[in-house]
Amino acid sequence: MYAIIEACGRQYKVEEGMTVYFEKLNEEEGKKVTFYKVVLISNNGKVEVGTPVVEGAKVEGKVVSNGRGKKVLVYKYKAKKNERRTRGHRQDYTKVEITSIKTAAKKSTKTEKAEKVEA
Repeated sequence: MYAIIEACGRQYKVEEGMTVYFEKLNEEEGKKVTFYKVVLISNNGKVEVGTPVVEGAKVEGKVVSNGRGKKVLVYKYKAKKNERRTRGHRQDYTKVEITSIKTAAKKSTKTEKAEKVEA
């Protein structure tokens, strides 16, 4: 079973037990996080696609740690002008372990109840 969720302006494919690195979330280590923007859920070949999100579905996780990524160097250079500039950037991240993927409970309609009573 896997789900595609939208968080931090991006979409992530997640499964239970998986560890995912998100951009900085304002949560402390050890706290639970819930993602309600579930775009797609696949459960043993049965695919449920949201318009734009799947109603009642949610993905829960636990914050493992907060940190900073590796340094990325940006080098700017202009030919024949003796202009050079080096800058570094380290992106903040939050490491989250996905604990559960929950779908909406299917609500039974009156017609389905009537069919069960007749049978």
